Amino acid sequence: MATDKPVIGAVEHVILEPQGIKITARIDTGAATTSLDARNVKVSEDKVTFNLSPKFGGAEVTMPIVGWKHVRTAGSREERPLVEMDVCIDSKRLRVLVNLTDRSEMRYPLLLGRNVIIGNFVVDPSSSYLTRPSKDCGDKDK
Repeated sequence: MATDKPVIGAVEHVILEPQGIKITARIDTGAATTSLDARNVKVSEDKVTFNLSPKFGGAEVTMPIVGWKHVRTAGSREERPLVEMDVCIDSKRLRVLVNLTDRSEMRYPLLLGRNVIIGNFVVDPSSSYLTRPSKDCGDKDK
């Protein structure tokens, strides 16, 4: 079946906007939503302030909370703040919902879930780094 969607691998570089920070993302077709490594998360009314991983500059970011994600993990249930952010993958700029959680014990700071993959990309799990994100990745596609 032919497709005009870009092919992405199991691991890709992604640029977070508007910060312009390039980070490594694990592509996870089993995850419903995208998760970002967020440290020192502080919720204040309808906003959340957090730091990105020190490996990626540790920038402090404040964003509006657009909802809450109830997540079942191996040992518990969590409620995580949801934010909307723009990500650049290959030549696509997408506005996506991202839940914030401490991923410091994980290898990749960003996990891209089905909310990003479906309708936008085809995944080749046998390869990695098939794309190169560009800071000027164009207008928002979503």
